[in-house]
Amino acid sequence: MESLRELYRIGYGPSSSHTMGPRKAAEDFISRYPEIKSVKAELFGSLAATGKGHLTDKAIREAFQQKGVETEIFWYPDVFKSFHPNCLGLSSADGSVYETYYSVGGGKIVRENEAKKEDADVYPDDKLGSMKKLLAYCDTEGLQLWEVVLDFEGSGIVDYIGEVWSVMQDAIKRGLDNEGVLPGGLKLARKACLVHEQAMSMTGALGNTLVAHSYALAVSEENAGGGRIVTAPTCGSCGVLPGALYYIMQEYNIPEKRVLRALMTAGLVGNIVKTNGSISGAEVGCQGEVGVACAMAGAAVAQLLGGTIHQIEYAAEMGLEHHLGLTCDPLKGLVQIPCIERNGFACMRAVDHASYALVGDGRHKISFDDVVEVMMETGHALPSLYRETSMGGLARVYGI
Repeated sequence: MESLRELYRIGYGPSSSHTMGPRKAAEDFISRYPEIKSVKAELFGSLAATGKGHLTDKAIREAFQQKGVETEIFWYPDVFKSFHPNCLGLSSADGSVYETYYSVGGGKIVRENEAKKEDADVYPDDKLGSMKKLLAYCDTEGLQLWEVVLDFEGSGIVDYIGEVWSVMQDAIKRGLDNEGVLPGGLKLARKACLVHEQAMSMTGALGNTLVAHSYALAVSEENAGGGRIVTAPTCGSCGVLPGALYYIMQEYNIPEKRVLRALMTAGLVGNIVKTNGSISGAEVGCQGEVGVACAMAGAAVAQLLGGTIHQIEYAAEMGLEHHLGLTCDPLKGLVQIPCIERNGFACMRAVDHASYALVGDGRHKISFDDVVEVMMETGHALPSLYRETSMGGLARVYGI
């Protein structure tokens, strides 16, 4: 598995696969061919179907404009490439140079026919490539999950995770402060500020629950507005993990160093899905985004509340299991409806999953690895209408 630096990417919304990835592909292309002054960009499949709502064309143009390169963009929403539905072709204007890129989720790009670098992985698959292997390794070595991260990434990863947490907190604070209508044409008003104020005036458990919800909404709304966030594991699901962690930290006065350790544990959960499944909504639907984020958050909260590694795994398993089959059908291709509300509710569910896991001893029938396998099977069975094309589901009904 790759470094957590590849999972937690700091950048700007609204989409890791449709904004961050294409921008990175454009930057890679121009670095390889700096002499080219005019580029033809071809968007295929999901990148074309929802690219305008995700600001894909804007991200590509900006990346090339910074280098003085002119860009012409062509859209092919009905053409799906076999490797991945998020495909981008970049070529010189005369066609003498052509590169194909795939944006595979979480801001990561893969260049066609490019062999996997041997030094890309820092966690050996034979020891840590699944949750079963990871737990067995922890049992053998007497380690907590976050300690595995330190062992294989070194102490330097702590500084990076600290930066990740700082960006997450900043997004929460900005999101709670900002009001108004989000860009994109849906005329969707921000709600995080209002929800938070109402939650703070409530008494009892209901108010506490809504506070967590407001934190997740704040980050998700910042993402939808193009703000600075962290993929966790994607832009579209970026509010779930910080919302849950910030809520628990505030409620129980937990020191930051323990929150950073929880982020490391959550990163391992996300990495396992990224390695054995997918975190791309265009490939497996929203179960791969919000579902994985809920699993990561459930694991992190369970650790913060004193859970064992097996209780942590159980919380993660429930987070993904109970999002199986969740479709990705954003209205107008925007990361707003139903995405923002889903972040809030997944945040609350993550806290519930952690609580439920902690009342038992961690034993359960379905393993996390089993659910990852089923998620991939379910995702591939979903028609493309429900995999980030905005051609079916809620997107279709709203468009009628």
